[in-house]
Amino acid sequence: MKKGEKGILIGIAVSAVLFWGVNGYRMAQEEGEDKGIPFYTTASVELQNKGSELYKRLACRDCHALWGVRNPMQSVPAPSLDGMGSLRSEAWLYEYFSAEDPQAILPSRLKKKYQMPSFAYLSEEDRKVLAAYVASLKVEDWYLEEAKKSAFEKLTGEEYKPDDSEK
Repeated sequence: MKKGEKGILIGIAVSAVLFWGVNGYRMAQEEGEDKGIPFYTTASVELQNKGSELYKRLACRDCHALWGVRNPMQSVPAPSLDGMGSLRSEAWLYEYFSAEDPQAILPSRLKKKYQMPSFAYLSEEDRKVLAAYVASLKVEDWYLEEAKKSAFEKLTGEEYKPDDSEK
């Protein structure tokens, strides 16, 4: 390597180190409040256990994320269940889970094989537990608007406007 080439290489290396150092310093100085994890549940331990068992038995994880965890083997753009109880009421969820055709209540742009299945075949008790469990999955107010936007855009493929999402 020639002298000039070494100088250029050293200059690039010093510039990169300075750039990373300055950016690291700036990021460390930025004062941003960590609001924590926005998801929580209002479910009793009993409801959590029953709901979690249904979530597993019905393979909801194959399409939906819960507590920020998505099945890495699936790529279905279904909405996360985190915060769904802040978006929909328990009565609405029960009606949705009881429908023979859930797309009649909430149309989906997904291919037929990826659309929300009907749970009308489940016992009334199981549908009530599922509705209560999903309704208990809440999100902090500061995160709610982002959750609404994400759910709306995944379901419809359209741009979210705050007035478009009603309970």
